[in-house]
Amino acid sequence: MKKKTAWEKYSSDDMKKVMEFSEGYKEFISSNKTEREVVKSVVDLVKQYGYKNLEDIIKNNEKVEVGDKVYSSIMGKSIVLFNIVSKDFAAGLNVLGAHIDSPRLDLKPTPLYEANGFAMLDTHYYGGIKKYQWVTTPLALHGVIVKKDGSKVEVNIGEDENDFVVGISDLLIHLSNAQMKKSGNKVVEGEDLNITIGNIPLTDDEEDKVKRNVLDILKKKYGIEEDDFMSSEIEAVPAGKARDFGLDRSMIMGYGHDDRVCAYTSLMAFLNVSNPTRNSVCLLVDKEEIGSVGATGMTSKFFENALAEVMEAMGEFSNIKLRRALSNSNMLSSDVTAAFDPNYPAVMDLNSSAFMGKGVVFSKYTGGSGKSGSNDANCEYIAKLRKVLDDNNVDFQMDELGKVDEGGGGTIAYILAEYCMNVIDCGVALHNMHSPWEVVSKADIYEMLRCYETFLKEM
Repeated sequence: MKKKTAWEKYSSDDMKKVMEFSEGYKEFISSNKTEREVVKSVVDLVKQYGYKNLEDIIKNNEKVEVGDKVYSSIMGKSIVLFNIVSKDFAAGLNVLGAHIDSPRLDLKPTPLYEANGFAMLDTHYYGGIKKYQWVTTPLALHGVIVKKDGSKVEVNIGEDENDFVVGISDLLIHLSNAQMKKSGNKVVEGEDLNITIGNIPLTDDEEDKVKRNVLDILKKKYGIEEDDFMSSEIEAVPAGKARDFGLDRSMIMGYGHDDRVCAYTSLMAFLNVSNPTRNSVCLLVDKEEIGSVGATGMTSKFFENALAEVMEAMGEFSNIKLRRALSNSNMLSSDVTAAFDPNYPAVMDLNSSAFMGKGVVFSKYTGGSGKSGSNDANCEYIAKLRKVLDDNNVDFQMDELGKVDEGGGGTIAYILAEYCMNVIDCGVALHNMHSPWEVVSKADIYEMLRCYETFLKEM
């Protein structure tokens, strides 16, 4: 089914809005490259919109009223926002949900060592990556170190133009005969993703002179000892800001479009729509890239618990009301998908592919090997979405993630669907997904914002 691009419908005023919104998004993903940084920025922002901390409400035994806006974060790595417009929770919620973790390299718990005159950091990759893409790439270090006394040290090195960067070396082409004969997943192996961070030794006769020099630098700058790495979460991510991509500036290249492009648009739509049709939720969650596990992943009970606490603070909680609230809800599980790439057409079904510039993408199902692991959205729900989006001139398209037997993927959709709510995957199409630098269309970002706003206003 042939369809024009969103670009072709825009007036000059629309074009200005598209470009202006993209500037805010570029700043967001350039400044927030970890889940902790995203949550911190979100909390700072929503407080300006009058959102109250649920934990403070519980601690002070306060009440929640219709018209209140509430947030709750868990371990600083996931956050849920509630916009409460009714006491009738049993009627269900409108839910926008995205994940805020992205593929990266995590430092191991005891990462620092010296090898042949270099100070090195040992890593364990996080999420599905092509490991060879991460060598020779300038890397920054983001995260936190918690000392035994409970004090927390925030680390952000490599983003300022005056900072140093670090990185992983690659084998020079002149000596790569054996390497080049390996399959793609073996060209660079996980245990070889070691980051070089120093080369100057101390001028004494003891061992590990370069490592000890690095430790001296870290102690002076951050007041930390080597053992403090054991209670740290340091992520190595691509250094540098998101930038316009293409001579026409139609796209953005940046780290972490998957899935912060959906997180940002969900958040901004949520803040823009102050009076939704019914109680609404914005979920920004951790750990999707490794299966949504753990206390901060979507398989945990943090969302359900937070909703129960809000209902309790309104005097509206009962187990059956909670179950009805969840089962009667509508959700857009906001996650990215693959854009058709003219360099790699063989893996795509042309008739079921998403295209850059043609708007937000709905995936009825993801999964793999015969839809295994997917949420297969019901057609009645899709029909309602089609109507409200068409009525509001929002560009959208349907896709599958490549040809049937080429692979597959998953999102948080199936987890929320276990509550029996209506759920469908809804995001934008990318090039270079899970690489250090992904590419997305500005038009698709803007259409996604409009899609989420329409969903909150009319569903």
